[in-house]
Amino acid sequence: MSQASKVYEQKVKKKGYWEFKGLYEFCYLWFKDRDYKLEEKEYTEKDTGKKEVQIKWEAKKKVSDYFQNKIVLKWHILQLEDVEIERGGKKIKTNKGDLKLDLKVDLISDYEGRWEDKAFNKFLRGLYDKFVIKTTTDEYEERLKESALKFVADAKAFLELDGR
Repeated sequence: MSQASKVYEQKVKKKGYWEFKGLYEFCYLWFKDRDYKLEEKEYTEKDTGKKEVQIKWEAKKKVSDYFQNKIVLKWHILQLEDVEIERGGKKIKTNKGDLKLDLKVDLISDYEGRWEDKAFNKFLRGLYDKFVIKTTTDEYEERLKESALKFVADAKAFLELDGR
């Protein structure tokens, strides 16, 4: 079985006006432009006048034959509604609601489970991880964390946020 090393976690919240379709496309393209294989694991929508939407994305990217980046992005949107606002003298269609993005970022080692067939191989993998490629692991984790920080900054900029 592969080993997941938690690299980063962050929540982004926005209450008020923002564009759902634009944010969805922005996030999708952000992962695709960085060669992640993106899979939508869940999409549920409840409509009781105002919508509640829950989405779960899993993005994976092969870093080497041994390592894989894994990013899970959970969306939870409450009271989503279509609205029109006036900006610069023009009416613009947008959305209003409470958005929460929950980002979890992991570095997966032995993601294909090649070292799992025998107990001795598991022992060797432990030694390999701890002593042989420790600096490589640290380097990959740092790169992945920087990438996650960039995603959060870009998403906040898209949502016009400057705080948490």
